[in-house]
Amino acid sequence: MFVVTCRPQKPGWLDTRTARLVHHDAFMPAADVPTFNSFAIVMHLHRIEGLSRRFVYIEDDQLFGAPVQPSDLFDGEGRPRVRLKRRLTRTAADRFDAALSPWNRALAFSNHLLDERYGASPRRAVSHTAVPIDAESWRAMIASWPDAFARTSASRFRATENVAPEHLYPHFLIEERRGVPVPPMDAHRHSAYHPLNNVVTFQRAGLLRLRLQRPKFFCMNDNFGEHPNPRVVALVAQTLERWFPAPSRFELG
Repeated sequence: MFVVTCRPQKPGWLDTRTARLVHHDAFMPAADVPTFNSFAIVMHLHRIEGLSRRFVYIEDDQLFGAPVQPSDLFDGEGRPRVRLKRRLTRTAADRFDAALSPWNRALAFSNHLLDERYGASPRRAVSHTAVPIDAESWRAMIASWPDAFARTSASRFRATENVAPEHLYPHFLIEERRGVPVPPMDAHRHSAYHPLNNVVTFQRAGLLRLRLQRPKFFCMNDNFGEHPNPRVVALVAQTLERWFPAPSRFELG
């Protein structure tokens, strides 16, 4: 995984001219690399040299659909805003279910840790948005479950009893009152998920929904499989080029 970092240009803005690529080998413990486990990489993001105390984590399938202000991510006291979906995630009882994907087992294990510390409770899925991170709270999360995070860091691939930091962290923030829950209607209005599959009519409808909704944050997840429909690929490519006409300097020709 490569991480792009940017320095603030002025309050509320990022200067993309200062963006740089950082390989995960540069900020992970030497004993835990090489790794192919995104959970292991993400848990160490706060160790990237030069990051401010508060920063934003954005995955490679997430985009901004409308102007975003710092207040969309942090409140006036610098606490991260937490956006959750209505949908519930796997319960702690599912953490050893080999029939589940490693992702869902990690969600279940993360819920197990939360249940042990704060009491059993249904845990909602985290919205597909940029994740605002306060490094102090991030370190406190890791310190709360040192063994679980050490095991995750040492796992070369996603495995049973791995933590999903991007799921555990928002719930940790709420339980510890270090974060601010966003009202459900606002979370739903400003975030969206669109799966990219091979059905042309589904894609046309989904892309129209995104255009009309104009969410601040949205995710376009690759569900094409091994044989993407070329008509869908062309449709999505044309749409993205129309929505985002200015190429990043990191894009290949």
